[in-house]
Amino acid sequence: MEAFIEGLRLVVQWPAIGMLFLGVMIGLYLGAVPGLGGMVGFAMLMPFTFGMDPVVAFALLLGMYAVTTTSDTLTAVLLGVPGTGAAAATVVDGYPMSQRGEAMRALGAAYTGSAIGGVFGALTLALSLPIISPLIVNFAPPEFFMLGVLGLTYVGALSGRSIAKGLIAALFGLLIATVGYSTQGGIARYSFEVNYLLDGFAVIPLALGLFAIPEIVELACRGLPIARHGEDTPVRGQMLQGIRDALKHWWLVLRSSVIGAYIGLLPGVGAAIADWVAYGHAVQSAKDKTQFGKGDIRGVIAPETANNAVKGSDLVPTIAFGIPGSAAMSILLGAFLIHGLRPGPDMLTTKLSFTYSMVWTLVIANVTGAIALMLWSRQISKIVFLRANLIIPAIILFSFMGAWMNKSQLGDWITLLAFGVTGIWFKRAGWPRPPVILGFVLGPIMETNLDITLQAVGWGFVTRPLVIAMIVILAVSFAFELRRQRQMRSGGAVPAANGGEAKTDKLEAAPAPLSNMLLAGAFIALFASALWIARNWAWDAAMFPKVIGVLGIATGALVLAGAIRSYMAAAPGPDDEAMSLPHIAQMLGFLAAIIVLTKLIGQLVALPVMLGVFLAWWGRENWKIVIGQVLAAWAILYFMFGELMKVIWAVPVFDFL
Repeated sequence: MEAFIEGLRLVVQWPAIGMLFLGVMIGLYLGAVPGLGGMVGFAMLMPFTFGMDPVVAFALLLGMYAVTTTSDTLTAVLLGVPGTGAAAATVVDGYPMSQRGEAMRALGAAYTGSAIGGVFGALTLALSLPIISPLIVNFAPPEFFMLGVLGLTYVGALSGRSIAKGLIAALFGLLIATVGYSTQGGIARYSFEVNYLLDGFAVIPLALGLFAIPEIVELACRGLPIARHGEDTPVRGQMLQGIRDALKHWWLVLRSSVIGAYIGLLPGVGAAIADWVAYGHAVQSAKDKTQFGKGDIRGVIAPETANNAVKGSDLVPTIAFGIPGSAAMSILLGAFLIHGLRPGPDMLTTKLSFTYSMVWTLVIANVTGAIALMLWSRQISKIVFLRANLIIPAIILFSFMGAWMNKSQLGDWITLLAFGVTGIWFKRAGWPRPPVILGFVLGPIMETNLDITLQAVGWGFVTRPLVIAMIVILAVSFAFELRRQRQMRSGGAVPAANGGEAKTDKLEAAPAPLSNMLLAGAFIALFASALWIARNWAWDAAMFPKVIGVLGIATGALVLAGAIRSYMAAAPGPDDEAMSLPHIAQMLGFLAAIIVLTKLIGQLVALPVMLGVFLAWWGRENWKIVIGQVLAAWAILYFMFGELMKVIWAVPVFDFL
């Protein structure tokens, strides 16, 4: 109780409380914009936390993350477009309510359920810590290695309709985590004599490349507003009516909170599953099912309550075991490491007050976010009607500068663009991206603990009681996941989870058979090359990459065989002219030009100039908008990054400033 109260004191003092409210405001925007959400938010904000006190840093990050599954309801209800995958089930009944003029009623019920669910999830985190603490002391390297393996078995929940593709993506993440000096023997692995690679990749440029760059390219190529329907006209009194609806169905709210909290405890699952499970429960438990799918308020309350309850409970495996509770937690785990925090016993003993400060952050953020949306829903909803061209420059600016703050080298931007191309290819081929992040973060944890385990006890560690228990859980989880995948392939009602990405993602909704086949072949070649390069390394440095290579080749062969069959059987479909390869290449060329120009004249000139070129050349905006955005970009770079954050700028060939 003393730590619980101390955690509240840490959060409400300045500047933590100010950063929390700032994070809430940013999270409300990111959740409302389809294709962004918590994962992109973590990747964008994490660089700004360098040098901050951990309490202040996590107040900003968790304040943002807590409300993305609250504000994603805006587009789900108003437009039938989920802001994140966690709002996909909300569309089923929320959008029909909007169509019949009850949008604000749906939003009021959703926000109330979200606030209650979010607080419930945070309390689940708080109450579970004393229970988990005695268990943690019995965990040693063998158990932590098996927890990593167990976390990867949940990759199927992030993999849509193909466990094999998700497994290859996770193995790819494990492989790129081995780049740089090995912890065993100090051997430079896969560095190719490039100094930048000796320290390995960082999670921030990797995450921004995989998630932000593909969204930038798609928004630019389509050239359409994010929202393409007319604004809904709210009716007075509907918001209060929605609040009353949520309180009236309090028993459904409570059950949905329990569902969300329980699912959040399962590593690798997350809100994209919880909302569908809660929605299905609401339908199954209702006496009158006739209005579901036509605008039943219960179909809004259940998923919105559950997906917010996930946020607190999916921190439990992340904090207690270092196993990300969801794909977004994979990135947050990187933030723990950046701030010198090690998940595990320390978080439940010496740093318990800090752990409880995160609980309070989630509680305050959920309540604040829900109240803010109730007050500003009509105004905030207008953001999604802005032309894409007006939003893209800001996303480019913060994505590039977010990546830059990793090592302050042009290699950060090259990494950003390289993984951006990878992310686009994944989207075109219909492959999941969250498992890459999951594998990348779990890789060092698994390799280090496996090496220690083998040196200490050898392969006999598999007979340890907790290890045996996790092997059983692993087998059962895998069996259930295979069953779920078969149901999806046979056209069952079980939804495909996409790791928090919007289900309206057109590239992943209609994968290109040729891209799918080529990507599978490319991965076989990649894993084979990794295996060949590692052939002469010392045993302890080569073991992990070799295991990854063998598994990758075997799994890739299975996927390639299926991809060839799909390609041969696929009938030619209509071309998506907006997302044609020439258009994608032009946008990627524009982003590459930013890197080249920065090398020549530096960021303070190159970024504003190139953003102006984008608005004038690609967006064909008028000169007032172009000049305004160029000046705004320069001011952000100079004052925010230069003066406030003291960023180390690139040294240009031609220094004009």
